[in-house]
Amino acid sequence: MKLKNIPVEKNKDYIVNITGMGFQGEGVGRVEDYTLFIEGAIEGEETKVKVVKVQKNYGFGKLLEVIKPSEYRTTPICPVYKRCGGCQIQHLTYEGQLNFKKNRVKDCIERIGKLEGVTIHNTLGMQNPYRYRNKVQLPVGEKDGEVVIGFFAPRTHDIVDIETCYIQDEIADKVIKITKDWIKEYKVKPYNEQTKEGIIRHIMVRQGFKTGDVMVVLVSRKKQVPYLNEFVEKIKENIENIKSIVLNINPKDTNVILGEECITLYGQDYITDYIGEFRFNISPLSFFQVNPVQTEVLYNKALEYAGLKGEEVVFDAYCGTGTISLFLAKKAKKVYGVEIVPQAIENARENARQNNVENVEFIVGESETEIPKLIESGIVADVIVVDPPRKGCEKTLLEAIAKSNPKRIVYVSCDPATLARDLAILNELGYKTKEVQPVDMFPQTAHVECVALIEKK
Repeated sequence: MKLKNIPVEKNKDYIVNITGMGFQGEGVGRVEDYTLFIEGAIEGEETKVKVVKVQKNYGFGKLLEVIKPSEYRTTPICPVYKRCGGCQIQHLTYEGQLNFKKNRVKDCIERIGKLEGVTIHNTLGMQNPYRYRNKVQLPVGEKDGEVVIGFFAPRTHDIVDIETCYIQDEIADKVIKITKDWIKEYKVKPYNEQTKEGIIRHIMVRQGFKTGDVMVVLVSRKKQVPYLNEFVEKIKENIENIKSIVLNINPKDTNVILGEECITLYGQDYITDYIGEFRFNISPLSFFQVNPVQTEVLYNKALEYAGLKGEEVVFDAYCGTGTISLFLAKKAKKVYGVEIVPQAIENARENARQNNVENVEFIVGESETEIPKLIESGIVADVIVVDPPRKGCEKTLLEAIAKSNPKRIVYVSCDPATLARDLAILNELGYKTKEVQPVDMFPQTAHVECVALIEKK
């Protein structure tokens, strides 16, 4: 049925010129003035599209044919790319991916933030945009009597079985194979979400890229796992630099991957790695950036934008486990880090102790509450760094920051849309955004991180 005044019909084919890209990397085109989102299409292409969903203001199309391809189109190297959903833009060359990310940031700053005259730099990419993740956690299941380990297909809980993943380290591929072989050989039952039967839920691999340390975590529904010693022996025999094998118990009916209880089966409770000169202990439950190479790039840019000379007091809002705080402490007189998660602050204090950093203080609490308290107690920050979650900063925090009158604000963001919204608020509060540097932390995916330099008008 054709909706009134809409120039397309469901299940009909149309020739569509792709004039833009959506934030998930999908192509955006129009039939007359009606917008279609088309997964797999690239800006600048002429395509043949089947309309699969029609709504009042926009619709969705399925890419049938690329009539005129973009110069940035390439063949994805992953055989399950279209089914898996872990990566969204592997059909773009790496140059095309970096351009897409810069344009996404630029579009958000101009369209959502309505800011003019902001310098948006080219995205800082990787020399090798594959095999960059130091952590993988994969669901384990059964399909047609066969063991499957992989990623959930988009918007489902169907596991797409994989043998290799091109954004994870090769060590993870080996662990997947060993785990499958062990489950088959000893007939250990994978967990079934529907029937709530079976034992093995997930396998997680963590690796220190600078140290080479490897941790393998088997996530089970209960403590009693048959043939567990055989699993440990297979990992020890076949994985070089294995420093830790852990059983994590998660009995809950939940989407959360890890449970609260960990039992170390072999080696240490943690592995170590570095970001820059700083050393970190990484346990199964602790947060650590998954791309340490680009994390260093991101943090060095934040440090550069902070413009520290050694006499400044710095606030680090949403400091997490204190990684940025340590980088800032190298050049600052004193750094105050604030984070709402108590365990993260415990980790942050331990990270500071381990790296002999004494000019940093960590506070548990909401940044929106604790930073105004610091200001009221007479502590004046020369520079304030914010690294909020995807939802961005609370307006009350931005108001408190502006009221405290720092010379500079450095905003580290994982979502250009909420960044643009917050920059617009700061603009009204007397702070001008000078420049934004996108950093590609997650090649082959649509995610983009960036650092913004904001100065008092």
